[in-house]
Amino acid sequence: METLTKLLGGRSVLGTTLKSEDDLVELVRGGLPYASLEELTDGLKMTLDEAADSLRLPRRSLSRRKEKGERLNPQESERALRLARLAVRAEEVLGDREKAYRWMRKPNRALGGKAPLSMLDVDVGAEQVEHVLGRIQYGVYS
Repeated sequence: METLTKLLGGRSVLGTTLKSEDDLVELVRGGLPYASLEELTDGLKMTLDEAADSLRLPRRSLSRRKEKGERLNPQESERALRLARLAVRAEEVLGDREKAYRWMRKPNRALGGKAPLSMLDVDVGAEQVEHVLGRIQYGVYS
């Protein structure tokens, strides 16, 4: 939970310390701060456009949220959190942050030639990525 909290900007951005899954539920329901999305993209060495494309987040809505200092809505927050959680998981499995981020951008045969990052806009796609990471973790050819 600590790595995930840091990736989302830490207590200073989130306004709280994440201690449990229940904390994540409440955070998503209330909406992540826009700054949390910026921290996430910076931490993953992504552009905001790259994140918006992979998560199917409307750029105009993101621009408006930034200008007005608004929070992301629950759906946007959930997608951003999905990206953060899978990035943390990939780092745990692959053992290195840089390897994990490269892996997320590289087409993967087990995902039908799609990059894991391109699968995160829907829950089913994220589950497929999670399964591939599980196979890698346990040494099953992927």
